[in-house]
Amino acid sequence: MREEKAASQFKEMWHMLIQNKAAVVGMIIIIVLILIAIFGKYIQPYDPNVGELSQSLQAPSKAHILGTDEQGRDIFSRIIDGTKISLRVGIMAVAFALSIGTVLGAVAGYYGKKIDMIIMRFMDIILAFPSMLLAIAFMAALGRGIDKAIIAISIVTIPEYARIVRGSILSIKESEFVQAARVIGNSDASIIFKHILPNVISPIVVRATLGISSAILDTAALGFLGLGVQPPAAEWGSMLGSGRTYFFNAPHIVVFPGIAITITVIAFNLFGDGLRDALDPKLRN
Repeated sequence: MREEKAASQFKEMWHMLIQNKAAVVGMIIIIVLILIAIFGKYIQPYDPNVGELSQSLQAPSKAHILGTDEQGRDIFSRIIDGTKISLRVGIMAVAFALSIGTVLGAVAGYYGKKIDMIIMRFMDIILAFPSMLLAIAFMAALGRGIDKAIIAISIVTIPEYARIVRGSILSIKESEFVQAARVIGNSDASIIFKHILPNVISPIVVRATLGISSAILDTAALGFLGLGVQPPAAEWGSMLGSGRTYFFNAPHIVVFPGIAITITVIAFNLFGDGLRDALDPKLRN
């Protein structure tokens, strides 16, 4: 009976999601980006990290459809290769932040009192600093590189998930089904992870989807400042950073990576907004 109800709710959610044209467009773009990230190496016309200085700063042409950069590397190949890096950082940073934030928020909301105060005050301290400034500080301490960027971006976004989970748990932890679980002797861990969290999954999923776009933007910002993915790896933000010097002579070096970032961020935002509406039971009804 419970499985049939869950299947029915999923069908309703999916039906509402595909009725949202903007969300469908975002979902299609995301699927295409994932396919590019997986199979991109088979469609790259050139090695993204190897160029010829004699071919530098060439405008878009038949040989190089998006032109070449200051080192003669094919921009189209580098943008394709950068898709893999940007999605990897975005998804892994959100996964790490979501895992830690969910546990901290669940513990704070369920137990309350001193535990809640200690955890949430620590979260407030992190939120008191601008996220990008704090990420830069962590990068300065940890060093440069893609793995360091994932850690830095995830740490600064943990409080967002912790606050969402805590607020959701506070609203339902005194519900009848939670009280019944306590009466029959379920442990606190079982109540939190088996009975409470499944009922607050909707806002978490929506925030995680939107959080990927934010993480991709943060990755691009760190790369632009020279703190993220290091050369010769192709990352959209670092492509912007290295190409800004040649903007007036060869604007395509900056324009095309910027378009890639914009399209990706908009796609995740459109899909996240549609998912939020589809998961809202009031709108479904």
